[in-house]
Amino acid sequence: MSDKQLYNEDAYKKFAQELPHALEGPNIKKVDLEWLEPRAKATGVKTKFGSYGWRSVMSSRIAPKTVYLGSDNVRLPRPSEQQKALIAKSPNELDKVLHLLRTLPFYHIQRQMADNKHYNPLCNLFVSAADLINYRLGYMWGTTLFKPTKRPGPEFFMIHIPEEHPLRQQVLVLPEYDINIALGTDYMGEDKKGFLRQSMWTADQKGMLGLHSGTKIVAARNPEDKLKTYGVFLFGLTATGKSTWSCHQLGLGHKRGEKTWVTQDDIVFLRNDGSALGSENNFFVKTDVEKEYQEAMYNTLTDKSSLMENVMIKANGEPDFMDESLTANGRAVVQRKKLRVDIKGKMVDIFSKSIDLPPLEELDGIIFAFITRRNTIMNFSQELSPEQAVLAYLWGESTHSYASQPLKAGESVRIVGTDPFIIGSRAQKVNRFYEIIMTLVNNHPGKLKFMQYNTGGIGEIIETSEENGQKKKRMIRKVNRVPINLMANIQRGDLRGTNRYEKGRLGTKEIVRCEGESLDEWDIHRFYSEEQIHDYVKDLVDGRRTFTEEIAAEGLRQEILYAAERSFRIDKSSKRAQIFVPGEEKQEQGEEDRPAFMTSLKTRPRRDRLWRGR
Repeated sequence: MSDKQLYNEDAYKKFAQELPHALEGPNIKKVDLEWLEPRAKATGVKTKFGSYGWRSVMSSRIAPKTVYLGSDNVRLPRPSEQQKALIAKSPNELDKVLHLLRTLPFYHIQRQMADNKHYNPLCNLFVSAADLINYRLGYMWGTTLFKPTKRPGPEFFMIHIPEEHPLRQQVLVLPEYDINIALGTDYMGEDKKGFLRQSMWTADQKGMLGLHSGTKIVAARNPEDKLKTYGVFLFGLTATGKSTWSCHQLGLGHKRGEKTWVTQDDIVFLRNDGSALGSENNFFVKTDVEKEYQEAMYNTLTDKSSLMENVMIKANGEPDFMDESLTANGRAVVQRKKLRVDIKGKMVDIFSKSIDLPPLEELDGIIFAFITRRNTIMNFSQELSPEQAVLAYLWGESTHSYASQPLKAGESVRIVGTDPFIIGSRAQKVNRFYEIIMTLVNNHPGKLKFMQYNTGGIGEIIETSEENGQKKKRMIRKVNRVPINLMANIQRGDLRGTNRYEKGRLGTKEIVRCEGESLDEWDIHRFYSEEQIHDYVKDLVDGRRTFTEEIAAEGLRQEILYAAERSFRIDKSSKRAQIFVPGEEKQEQGEEDRPAFMTSLKTRPRRDRLWRGR
């Protein structure tokens, strides 16, 4: 079936036109958090801390059953067969949604995302109240956002009907009409991400860039003992440590004025001036938290205001955050203003008064930090050039772990911007990141820094074999994990400017001394032979090349493609095979092995000066 037959834009338009009338029925009650709170708590379990917990049938998002309906600008680039089937049947499902909206009891709660004078989406959530346990959905979600104001919109709508039959479980996204629909799932994360996904796409249309990134403000003293203030972006896939390092105090000297202030842990909107508008008032966090390593997060989880979902709550009312025997995705809405740590026996708040990062001109600098989790040859910390930072955003890479996915253990996973919620062309997201970064680098020389932190480790060896036609993996040597304290020291040293970096095997600058201490014990040559290192580098480059080729088909800028080709030269055995871009004929390589997809560099200005920021 062709795209023309698969997508029915007339049906989507008809649904959007009829929806407002369906949302005005007498069966829909408009409510607020105060109305929802007692009704939600009546179906929950009260913990020993006075907080409440619930359990959902679905304990994670149904990404494989999520489809984007609309024009070419918003469609999934490579829908699966399952997704194609959902798209084909979506007109009938949309008709059913209208019927259910006119039939079942619903409640409507309206909240505001963000808190600034530029961009504040007004979010309308409509939830079926046919089952009373669904009151928790609106209550938990509503707690993450702000009360509505008269600030500028836009306005979004989400319909959540958990009662739809599991066989028809799906999420339908109509970005061009500001509509999201969750059916047959009772996971609150669908509501949270539905609105955030829509807000990022809309922000992109308004000239900003929606980022799947935590942010914080850090004050640190440089080698001249001058106190400097930095804005920090922390990109990372789930379970790489984004929330951990957004809230960690890094051993900074509070008595000397050094400190971290948490602003956001999930989604922000980057503007041309380097500022970042925050999205949420409170956080929906993963709860596998240990007090020793995530003190601030632990303190919010054990506060009476915490709202838990799928957390193990013992018979005596005690939550066990590390017991994942029932689900590996325990979650909780925690209050941002409850983030605090114990410093010399005194509880100190570490939340920022504003959820926004100020523009670059009001800071001493900005750090873009990409968190990955790899277990073989990747250094714990790499300093990146602007060129390499754009590639890090493009690749958004980590690896599957042996503990969570044994059959895929050690294999790379790559998601542009570490953002699985991108609507439309992923290449356009990378292009926009490039444009903002390069403008900032040129307008504010010396004020931007780009890092990549590996929160995994070094030394893992996994043997792959095939038995009876099936791939088997066996752990030969476990990873030597980067110690939490060492990673904190590394990040602290980067903020202070006291670490030392040298050119490394992956073409980046790799850390060799951390705040004066040698890191020789973590030299990859202590763990692998030169042949093994070569094989790991080749595998890394092969994966990056294949992924870059996939995204290039969606329209990557030529400068980025050329930078990617240059980066692949870390594989010394490579013959520099070109990235193939569909629609481009292969050409013979010319001077300097220039890729065939590039226009001749003799006919346009060189871009190297831009990459260097000079």
